[in-house]
Amino acid sequence: MRDRASFDIVFHINELCSDIWNDVDITRADSSRPSIRRPDVDPQSTVEKAVDILFHLHAASEPQGVTAIGRSLGLPKSSTHRLLAALGRRGLVERSDRGQYKTGTALIALGLGALEREPIVELARSVLEETAGTVGETIFLVAARSQRLVVIDKAEGTGFLRVSPQVGEYLPAHATAVGKLYLAFAPDSVDTEPEPTPFTSQTTVAADALAGVIEDVRENALATSDEEWMSGLGVVAAPILFRGRMVAAVAIGAAAARLKEIGTDVVAEHVRAAAGRIEARLAADKSEFARVDGEGSK
Repeated sequence: MRDRASFDIVFHINELCSDIWNDVDITRADSSRPSIRRPDVDPQSTVEKAVDILFHLHAASEPQGVTAIGRSLGLPKSSTHRLLAALGRRGLVERSDRGQYKTGTALIALGLGALEREPIVELARSVLEETAGTVGETIFLVAARSQRLVVIDKAEGTGFLRVSPQVGEYLPAHATAVGKLYLAFAPDSVDTEPEPTPFTSQTTVAADALAGVIEDVRENALATSDEEWMSGLGVVAAPILFRGRMVAAVAIGAAAARLKEIGTDVVAEHVRAAAGRIEARLAADKSEFARVDGEGSK
């Protein structure tokens, strides 16, 4: 999640690279003194390592020390410290009272900015909130971006249970309800694994069996996942179509037992209604969405 008004992602990356390279490129201003030149540094590798640190801290349940971060990512302590210092100057990481590192508030601005540049998020937000309130369970908005399925928004239900995944998280195609929809209606939008991962004992991985499931999804324009990706999680999803093409999907997720208690058919009615309302809004907002979607969904 990336950019907002005063926080431009390109600016951040370029400036971050500059900071990191300056840390390892000590050049004396006095031309009479010999310069100490940095060793060859691969810019792409350096940025990737910095991004790895951000993802690591995002996934961590508590702040992490330099040694722990470096050990987890296989980085030297000196390099880890340098990267953290550069990230800290940009507000992308912060230090706790104990001196350990956690994600910084600048990431919030970057994330909110990315959502602001997703017209479908703005159009769908109230529908998600209303549906979550009615059903009492969490509803997700998922779309394909760069050949991967990503949660671009969600609205929590009124129940005590809070359901994963989180906004910005990637989903596997073969083991999720939304993924099955994409495999049925927009297979070119997502990459698939040559050998699908069996996340649980319920995951369908056999090619013939998965093909049969996808055919049923295509026929019914509805998909379910019953503990196929995460144990205990049940999901019902419906596609969102724009000009005959799938551009996103909505999915209601809940504890598998709770989903059965409500009734899969009842949940299906709500998720289809939500998809239909979002489609109607897209149709009424063609000019903006058509322009952005034509670029963003490639």
